[in-house]
Amino acid sequence: MKTDVKFLDLQAIYRQDQAAYDAAYRRVMDSGRWILGPELEAFEAEFAAYGGRRHAIGVGNGLDALALALQVAGIGPGDEVIVPAHTFIATWLAVRQCGATPVPVEPAAGSYNIDAAGVAAALTPRARAVMPVHLYGAPADPAAIRALCAERGLLLLEDAAQAHGARHRGEAIGGFGRMAAYSFYPGKNLGAFGDAGALVTDDDALATALRARRNYGSAVRYQHDSEGVNSRLDELQAAFLRVRLARLDAHTGQRRAQAARYAEHLAAAPGLLLPAVPDGDEPVWHLFVVRHTRRDDLQAALKSQGIETLIHYPKPVYRFPPFAAHAPAGRSVADTVCDEALSLPIGPHLTLADIDRVAEAVAAFCRGGA
Repeated sequence: MKTDVKFLDLQAIYRQDQAAYDAAYRRVMDSGRWILGPELEAFEAEFAAYGGRRHAIGVGNGLDALALALQVAGIGPGDEVIVPAHTFIATWLAVRQCGATPVPVEPAAGSYNIDAAGVAAALTPRARAVMPVHLYGAPADPAAIRALCAERGLLLLEDAAQAHGARHRGEAIGGFGRMAAYSFYPGKNLGAFGDAGALVTDDDALATALRARRNYGSAVRYQHDSEGVNSRLDELQAAFLRVRLARLDAHTGQRRAQAARYAEHLAAAPGLLLPAVPDGDEPVWHLFVVRHTRRDDLQAALKSQGIETLIHYPKPVYRFPPFAAHAPAGRSVADTVCDEALSLPIGPHLTLADIDRVAEAVAAFCRGGA
């Protein structure tokens, strides 16, 4: 079956601003600078300003951003880090990479995210950090979790990989924690055309440590004052990201309009659970995720009509072999979410007519017409 409504179309996004991307490419090639050059410096300044933070530090990918943040904060063996049960595996891998232990928290009722109550219940004397994920572009109870972390003396590291530009009560996501980590994987709202990531912080000392650690532990060439890694956001991706960043608010506006259209058309669809938006939240709709007890049948019905969907995510992280020791004995909230969740197409490559078509197909299935 030919796919008429693609879940993601990066070629379409490139074509929408082809002249700007081509100019960015030419600018880098003409400069002769490929690593740690003027494009990265400019992007870091622009991205920090966009989120209202003092510093942005570009790194190789979102996983490195999380791992480096934990490492420079001194999180290591014997420490526990609170993480969501329902997230992409990178969140947990970052904890393991610094030698700490991930402690899972189930999604809160009516949400795909964790909340402060769930975090508080999971804390032990070994807890050193909390790493909420603003999943699907929706804020994860950030004000309450910040207050809890301040009360308990815990590091708050936001995993904002899917939440570029989201806000809670007017405050930008990425500004609640001591640091926030971002991914610029191509499919993200702010995506590169390859792997890329960044950290943001207002802490001058942390920013200095992060810049050195991403570059072999070196702030001055051939002088290595600490252990480090090679994880640098390259000049070409930084140049492309500057183009995407300039368009981000416009693209977010399209996503919000599309999400509102889905909500309007699907509000009365029998058996379908729509994403909730708590008062004060301004999600950026990286994904529009619905739930249905016959999710696989719904996905098959949409595929038969040329509509591409994806599942985020098929299993909780603790159902994969590397993390099986952290799995609960019985069936969990995250298990149910993973069995029922379906991501519908959304993004700047789509029109409202595309959204209407998808919504009608979903509604027809729910009415028993598929």
